[in-house]
Amino acid sequence: MIQNKIIQDFPALLMQENGKRLVYLDNAATTQHPHQVLDATISYYEKDNANPHRGVYELGARATKAHENARKSVAEFLHTEPEEIIFTQNTTESLNLVAYSYGLEFIKEGDEIALSVAEHHSNLVPWQRVAKAKGAVLKFLYPDESGHLTDEEIEKKIGSKTRLVAIAEVSNVLGLRAPVEKIVSQARKAGAVVVLDCAQSVPHMPVDVKKLDVDFAAFSSHKLYGPMGVGVLYGKKELLEKMPPFLSGGDMIQSVHEQSVTYGEIPRKFEAGTRNVGGEVGLEAAIQYINSIGYDEIMAHERDLMEYAIGKLKEIPYVTIYGEASAQYRHGVISFNINDVHPHDTASILDAEGVAVRAGHHCAQPLMDYLKITACCRASFAIYNTREDVDMLISGIRNVRRYMGLGN
Repeated sequence: MIQNKIIQDFPALLMQENGKRLVYLDNAATTQHPHQVLDATISYYEKDNANPHRGVYELGARATKAHENARKSVAEFLHTEPEEIIFTQNTTESLNLVAYSYGLEFIKEGDEIALSVAEHHSNLVPWQRVAKAKGAVLKFLYPDESGHLTDEEIEKKIGSKTRLVAIAEVSNVLGLRAPVEKIVSQARKAGAVVVLDCAQSVPHMPVDVKKLDVDFAAFSSHKLYGPMGVGVLYGKKELLEKMPPFLSGGDMIQSVHEQSVTYGEIPRKFEAGTRNVGGEVGLEAAIQYINSIGYDEIMAHERDLMEYAIGKLKEIPYVTIYGEASAQYRHGVISFNINDVHPHDTASILDAEGVAVRAGHHCAQPLMDYLKITACCRASFAIYNTREDVDMLISGIRNVRRYMGLGN
């Protein structure tokens, strides 16, 4: 059975927690790594480690080749060209790069920046800072009762003054996909650029930046079974070329004199300092691993898990699910609370059962305010999770109220 083989690829999943098999359901925060990623990363450090672009010796040339081959693989993954791919530390840095290099340069006083109230803080706080610095206005799109952004709301909030739209393709709390196609269409009518946070979408579905016609897109390696410390920013060439660098120094220059500097060509103009080539090699291996399984297989498996988990949760009368309780629109995430139990207590009791979920505001406090809660629990799934994992989660949830003295 393919699922058993996949589980065997992930050494962390073979551990025990609190004397029980680890049921890891915090994949929206970070994923575990298969042997293929670990082996590729270790092999780089054992055989090819050097500073790329800076040595004419053979080892340095191999490091440069590894760095650029990883860029090519990411470009193919997103269906674009290597010169439009910038390596960063994570999605947060990628979004900040756009905010500071594009936003501070091209957003003007009175312009509007449109974004969803469900955004991760990494796709909100940078735009707050841009708006404050430039005298721009933030316009928030609010979901309907089921958690979806409606056409009416999109048309109402993205208008003639909108110059930039920042949106997560998949919410890290609700697990619902934004109507990106409608948002891009409305943004084009307004003459606005679109910044797409793909951190929660690339693990679960293919992302074609050219087909979507977004101007920028960002994701993190560690949410895609790759190492921490590597992020990706896609940007349209014509925009990247006119943007100033985000960070300065190292290999992002063409020449430096006492009173002047000439910057390098894209994408290196945005890659200051020594690169995390080992992490990039790990990301390339993660992409190869995803491709070896195929998104059709991944999406079918995760749809089955969503249907099974939501069905089981809906049988428990004291559980509240946030966002539409339907697997049809879910992508790997189910956020919930147990009546009369603080989510941190829920997560702690589940941990004692060997089940790892996340509790808190999930870096989405405006959405928590909108939902009229302070925090919630989040179970997030990946290719290695199984129906047995769901059963363990459900069993743990049924035990929570008993442990808290609230009955069944």
